[in-house]
Amino acid sequence: MSTSFVLKSSVRCFGGQQNQYEHYSDTLNCTMQFSVYLPPQSCVGTPVPVVYWLSGLTCNDQNFTTKAGAQRVAAELGIALVIPDTSPRGDQVPDDAEGAYDFGLGAGFYVNATEVPWSAHYRMYDYIVTELPALVEKELPVTQVRSISGHSMGGHGAIMIALRNAGQYQSVSAFSPIVNPSDCPWGQKAFSGYLGSDVESWKDYDSVELIRRGAAHIPLLVDQGLSDTFLSEQLKTSELETVCQEMNFDAAIRYQDGYDHSYYFIASFIEEHLRFHAQHLFD
Repeated sequence: MSTSFVLKSSVRCFGGQQNQYEHYSDTLNCTMQFSVYLPPQSCVGTPVPVVYWLSGLTCNDQNFTTKAGAQRVAAELGIALVIPDTSPRGDQVPDDAEGAYDFGLGAGFYVNATEVPWSAHYRMYDYIVTELPALVEKELPVTQVRSISGHSMGGHGAIMIALRNAGQYQSVSAFSPIVNPSDCPWGQKAFSGYLGSDVESWKDYDSVELIRRGAAHIPLLVDQGLSDTFLSEQLKTSELETVCQEMNFDAAIRYQDGYDHSYYFIASFIEEHLRFHAQHLFD
């Protein structure tokens, strides 16, 4: 194991191991932490496929790990779960001057920032797509077969990354994703800060725009709670439905009555999402 790849903690869970690692990221120019659930199959030496989980605003690698209840199903299916942080971290990493929750630390939005000072560290797109999988596949008992999922800002990241990297992921799913960030307050704030004023460049990180451009089809499952207070202003799931219909992009977009934006919602349906991914990871 590389000296820059350090096991910080490990606990037994459903016959597997829930681990947290630390490493220095050349992409982000800082030390990063991420969590991994290794199912029993991988713990006895059998490499397994991976579902990458991207978390939302204000979260880190621990939110999904401790709240979603995904390990039981992952153990049964023989799937590893890799849960990165949501942004670069550290004293040298810039943050929003006013400490806003929707920009800066905890709010990397899975883009490669082009604007100073953000561009020195906020390159979460390259970290998720290239550096982290290469590290995980080198150091841990997993295969190169991957799917990706996420929540809210992480749902945006998961869908956008899958659409931009045809063939790298077998399937993608999301809970309450920000599907059209170029046209919602969260996305406009983040994109103008990280990417500058060229709105056309924002479309490279916008799932609705990527599908409209003709992105390659990939199995897609989206769950959205109807009691989510962010639905109409920030998430705009209907925009995803519309563009999928226009482009004949096959997607399962489900509205769940009474559910909100919380991890109670994720915990209620994570088993269905993991079984959806398993159909494609083991196909």
